[in-house]
Amino acid sequence: MLKPSEQDPLAGERIAELVSEIAEIPPGLVNLVHGGREAVDALLDHPGVDAISFVGSAATARHVASRASAAGKRVQALGGAKNAFVVMPDADPDLMAPGVAASAFGAAGQRCLAGSVCALVGDRAAQDAARERIVEAARGFDVPPLISPAARERVEREIAAAEAEGAEVVCDGRAQAEGARLGATVLDGVDPEGRAAREELLGPVLALVRVPDLDAALRFVNGSRYGNASMIFTRSGAAAREFRVRVEAGMVGVNIGVAAPVAWFPFAGWKDSFEGDLHANGRDAVAFYTRTKVVTSRWP
Repeated sequence: MLKPSEQDPLAGERIAELVSEIAEIPPGLVNLVHGGREAVDALLDHPGVDAISFVGSAATARHVASRASAAGKRVQALGGAKNAFVVMPDADPDLMAPGVAASAFGAAGQRCLAGSVCALVGDRAAQDAARERIVEAARGFDVPPLISPAARERVEREIAAAEAEGAEVVCDGRAQAEGARLGATVLDGVDPEGRAAREELLGPVLALVRVPDLDAALRFVNGSRYGNASMIFTRSGAAAREFRVRVEAGMVGVNIGVAAPVAWFPFAGWKDSFEGDLHANGRDAVAFYTRTKVVTSRWP
């Protein structure tokens, strides 16, 4: 049973059509349910539903996990994210800048693996050089529309709030705002504990935070309540190893912008990015949808 977002139901409808047209799955085996919170709660309470797999905000994921568990259901609930980059001074700029831009602004920053905050490591000169390369890539990026004009207006308010708190808008996508469209936006000098640096904005906005070294970068990244994904750009194997070992995220990328695991590995969010036990994808997903049976026999 699939319940797509009430804001964007067409993809779910197309999946259901393809199931019936191509997959030759018997009628009634795959069902499509439309609706908002009431439809979700009905599925969470329904005695005929044994397991719930959910993707959404952290608050909704917690609601889904607690209500489904109380009803005796198996649950995996993927919550929010604030995926962070760490850009070391030795990062390859030709690899780093387009990788950061594609991650932050692809799909208008609305995907759960979008990188939306970037810790620039090193002295002021190295940080400024990295910033300029990122801004250059951002200005050349063709950002698709957000899910709705209301979403664009919400993200614009978040940009204005960060600016009011002292952030510098070094690439202002508001100049391209029209309908559901908003251009790539880069904020520098954001409050490391402010919303732009810590909360999921779900828009084409990248916040830059300046830190002196890798230890400080890891303290910043690990201070997030989320732990979905984190990525480092560096030429140093030692820095990459230190980052891989110490970062508190379920999916880690080295010199890539989007740390999406291939299908046989789990989509392994940590902290407020996940509620449940078995993750989506890979062996975890197979185990999640499998109810095991143990038979012990003796034939005298």
